[in-house]
Amino acid sequence: MASRVTFIGAGNMASAIIGGMIDNGHPATAITATSPSDAFLAPVHERYGIRTNTDNQAAVRDADIVVLAVKPQVMREVCEGLRDTLQRQRPLIISVAAGLTAESLQAWMGGGLPLVRCMPNTPSLVGAGAAGLYATVEVSDEQRAQATELLEAVGLVEWVAEESLLDAVTAVSGSGPAYFFLMFEAMEEAGVKLGLPAETARRLAIQTALGAARMAQQSELTPDRLKRNVMSPGGTTERAVEHMEQAGLRGIVADAMDACAARAREMAEELGQR
Repeated sequence: MASRVTFIGAGNMASAIIGGMIDNGHPATAITATSPSDAFLAPVHERYGIRTNTDNQAAVRDADIVVLAVKPQVMREVCEGLRDTLQRQRPLIISVAAGLTAESLQAWMGGGLPLVRCMPNTPSLVGAGAAGLYATVEVSDEQRAQATELLEAVGLVEWVAEESLLDAVTAVSGSGPAYFFLMFEAMEEAGVKLGLPAETARRLAIQTALGAARMAQQSELTPDRLKRNVMSPGGTTERAVEHMEQAGLRGIVADAMDACAARAREMAEELGQR
């Protein structure tokens, strides 16, 4: 029998996961999504055929898994409103909200619940996501497997042993898509300066990134070895890569990711239990 999954919130990330689950064979009748507005829920119901509800408590009453997919700013209110029902039902809780620690979430829900924190990213919207997951001690092996299956519906899943490592996940994959979009912008602008039409430079840059990612994903070689395979001695690629290295690209990336992880820690303090 399929797990009964309730999504508290029906925004883009919830919709992406729901779509991936259904594509992977999870029955739509075993999925419920909630929102304060019927008008907001109507498109989700029409697209996927899932159940919808504007009453959070009613929606989680028979759930095996509850996915918390609301904005961090309203999470406390949502969790406190569900506390009694969750304590009675004791489903697996999966939070996809950034910057909210397990300690805060447990405090708002009454504590002791099996809880998985997930840091997904926006490519989940096209089935190519990357998510870091952390489980509290209350989560069973079976529930870990359920969380893995649910998130693998939209991409890669990697578990971390310590909750603090989710800040590093945020720096690598959570915020990472924006780093590559910035690279696309820079390559397009440089291509235009070299005489290419903007759209041609953009398409070439994006397709090149897609090809490089596929090669790295499918190859047993390290990124360093793959890079060197493109760099003929004295050639064009070697000249370009040497210029990036001399300009301090690695240090820029490291500093940017340090700043990202630091901001994730700050958000946890700002949004946490008070």
